[in-house]
Amino acid sequence: MSRRGVPLRKSLLVRLLIASALIAVCSVAATAWLAVETTTRALREEQVQVLADDMDVLARLSGYAATHGDWKGVERTVRALSAKTGRRIALTTVDRTLVADSAPRGTSLPQRASATVDPLRTDTYTERGAQRSGIDPRVVGPYRLTAAERVKLDALARARQRCFARMGVETVINRTPSGRPTVDDVDATIAAGYVPEECADGKLNTPTPTEETALTALARRARACLKRQGLSGGPPMYIGVDVTDSSLGTRYVLTKFLKEGDSVGAREAQACADSARRAQLDPYVAPVAELFLGGGDSIAPRFDVSPANKAKVVGAAALVLAVTVAVTTLVATRLVRPLRALTAAAQQPPEQHVRVPVTTRDETGILAEAFNELAERRERLEAQRKAMVSDIAHELRSPLTNIRGWLEVTRDGVVDPDPALLGSLHEEALVLQRVIDDLQDLADADAGTLRLHREPVRCDELLVQVAAAHRVAFDAAGVTLSTTVEGAPWVDADPVRMRQAVGNLVSNALRHTPADGTVILAARREGEDVVLEVTDTGTGISADDLPHVFDRFWRAEKSRSRRTGGSGLGLPIVRHLLAAHGGTVGVASEQGAGSVFTLRLRGTPAPKGD
Repeated sequence: MSRRGVPLRKSLLVRLLIASALIAVCSVAATAWLAVETTTRALREEQVQVLADDMDVLARLSGYAATHGDWKGVERTVRALSAKTGRRIALTTVDRTLVADSAPRGTSLPQRASATVDPLRTDTYTERGAQRSGIDPRVVGPYRLTAAERVKLDALARARQRCFARMGVETVINRTPSGRPTVDDVDATIAAGYVPEECADGKLNTPTPTEETALTALARRARACLKRQGLSGGPPMYIGVDVTDSSLGTRYVLTKFLKEGDSVGAREAQACADSARRAQLDPYVAPVAELFLGGGDSIAPRFDVSPANKAKVVGAAALVLAVTVAVTTLVATRLVRPLRALTAAAQQPPEQHVRVPVTTRDETGILAEAFNELAERRERLEAQRKAMVSDIAHELRSPLTNIRGWLEVTRDGVVDPDPALLGSLHEEALVLQRVIDDLQDLADADAGTLRLHREPVRCDELLVQVAAAHRVAFDAAGVTLSTTVEGAPWVDADPVRMRQAVGNLVSNALRHTPADGTVILAARREGEDVVLEVTDTGTGISADDLPHVFDRFWRAEKSRSRRTGGSGLGLPIVRHLLAAHGGTVGVASEQGAGSVFTLRLRGTPAPKGD
């Protein structure tokens, strides 16, 4: 592979930097936008909430002043409102004498009051609507009904409610601050103040003695003002008295006999009436007070996108971007360095088997370890390949040399082609054929093309067949061969391949067992598995050689010839055949005491009829 440099646009470091920069820019932009939107919305909501809280505080304190003749005891109300709103609330007289304060004693007051608490001159919005007269509807003073008057009016209200019900109108009884009941339409389907003729007895709206007394006193107070306005030529008249109105429970118009359309006189008469009402109610309300809320009555925005703030936002974004790029550069450099080392090692010639240093314990370090393990496996495989080629050449050279030698001397007339010579040549050809067949079996196993023709196989019959095939060779070598089977275990296997596997083990045991030795073939069931064992009393295998017994062309004694030591392919073939059957092969051995080779396969029930 040519060692060309990576283009800058494809560099991992550059791509990481670009990705990090884009992420940082998008994050900063999204965060800034979200902060502005959230802050703006929060400020708007806070302003609305603060204004609502201010109105509620003013309404609560105005209600207190409307129902009390002084400010004694207001401290508890002030502290409760402060705890509810989370703001400082202070009340002072007009000359700044402290009445009540939720802040610790000695805390200075703001320079300007937030509002003036005066129930006789207020424009607050109450639950009954805006008060156009400027008098808090909760100020009732002399218009408060006695208990007996309330009982009488409640009976009249219930009678009118029943009358409305007979007319098909659902109503509800409400009560004004003075204690007077009113009958109101639930669905607001009829005109305000409209009463059906059957229900209009006039009793409910007739002023009570208490209200008559207060109205008479009010008329006397208004008479002087009317005279000054030149509107009173005689006693003032009550026109359109409505004691159910929300303004003190009484609404009146004091005027002379005005000409129709004389709006100027009507306005002046109303002014005199309002002035008289305030003078009449003044003894019943608390004195005028100044209300201080928090730091003042204005709410300064906490976030202002001014040039200075914009510069701060841009500076913060630049700082975040710079830190992101710096951190990404550092991390990317550490990531790229081992990758470059891996690339350089991979580009080296295969015969060098270069390793890379493992400097980290992260994914890159794990990759480096895997690369080193791959290099080691490649080195081992290369060594095995070279040894395999050498062994194959050796295995084929010996019989081919013999065949060639005998053919040459026969061609030259040195020896005659008698039956003994032909038999020797035939034996050498069989050796070649066995080596080639073994190599073909290994090649098929490696390629996954080893074909199996499975059928139920009885293990005792399998061992008897293998023993019969090797009986002559064992008798010639003076080695005893026996079989032992526990029960009648069956396996689902290819009988030809299983005989080949067990036969290879038997041949291997014969080669390593001296005369008068013993080789035992055994079969038994262990749970769901069937175990086949080949036990010999031969020379055994050393502990150092045990891990290599199933390697190709491996021999415990390197000096053995092909005829005495085998080709070194029998045990690898056994391993591949058992793997193809889904089984395993293992060995246990002690040098000088023999070996035990164990084949383990999944058992199968005996066929019906056997």
